[in-house]
Amino acid sequence: MTHADVLSRARAATRLPARDLERARRFYADVLGLEPVDERPGGLLYRCGGTEFVVFRSTGASPGTFTQMGFEVDDLEAVVAELRRRGVVFEDVDAPGFRTRGGIAEIEGNYPSKGARGERAAWFRDSEGNLLGIGQPVR
Repeated sequence: MTHADVLSRARAATRLPARDLERARRFYADVLGLEPVDERPGGLLYRCGGTEFVVFRSTGASPGTFTQMGFEVDDLEAVVAELRRRGVVFEDVDAPGFRTRGGIAEIEGNYPSKGARGERAAWFRDSEGNLLGIGQPVR
C-alpha cells in the first residue's frame, strides 16, 4: 500500500446527527420507509441500494446549509410526489447555475463522472434538520 491509495479500498458511509434519535427513527421509517438494520444506544444503521448510513445521537445540531446525504433514484417525479404525500416539504433553491421549479432543479453538467450530462434534483430536511437530496442523472 502506498500513501496515495491508503483509502482506495475503504467503504465510505454518511453519518447524520440527531438530537432526538427516536424522532429520527420515526421519520426514517414513516416518511422514507427505511428501517435500521442494526442499532445501538447511540445510533441507527441503515442500508439501502448497497450503501449504508448512520443516524447518531448528538448534542450538536446539523447546520443544514449543504446537502449532507443524497439518494439517487430512477424516477424523481414519482419519488417527490410520494414523499410530498407523506408530508415532506421540499426546499426552494435559487443558487448560481440552478433554481428549483415545483421543488425540482435541473442542473446541467453535474456529476460528469457518472456518465450523465446533468442531474435533476430536489432537497428536503429530515426531522433533525439534516439536508437530504434526491437526484436523477440526466443522460
